[in-house]
Amino acid sequence: MKTRRRDFLKAASLTLGAIGLARRSALAAETAKPSSFITRPAKLKLGIVTYNIAKDWDVPTIIKNCTEAKFQGAELRTTHAHGVEVTLSKSQRDAVKKQFRDSPVELMGLGSAFDCHTPDQAKLRADIAATKEYILLAQDVGAPGVKVRPNALPAEVPKEKTLVQIGKSLRDIGEFAAGHGVQIRLEVHGKDTSLVPNAKTIMDVADHQNVGVCWNSNQTDLDGEGFDHNFNLLKKKIFTVHMRDLYLDEYPFRKLLAGLNESGFTGYCLAEISESKDPVRVLKYFRSLWLAYQNLL
Repeated sequence: MKTRRRDFLKAASLTLGAIGLARRSALAAETAKPSSFITRPAKLKLGIVTYNIAKDWDVPTIIKNCTEAKFQGAELRTTHAHGVEVTLSKSQRDAVKKQFRDSPVELMGLGSAFDCHTPDQAKLRADIAATKEYILLAQDVGAPGVKVRPNALPAEVPKEKTLVQIGKSLRDIGEFAAGHGVQIRLEVHGKDTSLVPNAKTIMDVADHQNVGVCWNSNQTDLDGEGFDHNFNLLKKKIFTVHMRDLYLDEYPFRKLLAGLNESGFTGYCLAEISESKDPVRVLKYFRSLWLAYQNLL
């Protein structure tokens, strides 16, 4: 009887221990389950284009507001109040570089208004020369890239001729910029030049590793064979991204962000949005939606 009692107590103890171990294992497994509400590091970076929300801000204000809104970088558009232009002296350029270097905000690029679509060859040469001056400015202030653009396809010139001209001009500019550690980012912009297949032709003609595109989140990205097809045409050449207000239902921003992450893109998504009387609050909302669309909140 004593032996059977000891065996019973031993078996009961082992059973209870097994139950406890199972419960602890289940709890550990439940805790380890991935959750869409766990904050994970974003591969993409978030910044602003100073056109238009920051067009009246000087450099200290850009840094202050971006820091408060947790934006990591800024693209400074030419002609705006911050005054980062080719007319700056060396000491002024050094001062701009230092302000960003000493802050948590990266000067990730300069936004020019130069284009290469004009049929006027004298103007084309002048624009290329001016772009090169702007590249030197970018180098001096510590900006790793310059945004350029086409603005249209002139009606009086065959489309293919203009696309080839833009591409060859970008190759020239890209080679110069590479010697100064600066990328060239072609904004997918302008009447007809915003059509993604046309931008792809330009990239094929340019054929330079230092020349890529600034995806501009245009409604025309959905034209032709649709968003997926158009995104795939350029995804390997996307250097930066401009984004409109993320609440716009007509544009597939979730799909864009998913595509960028899946393609391995780790560059900047830049808020190119309207000015506001409460800009930091607007930027905070933009950031929250940008994170939510990636399931990072």
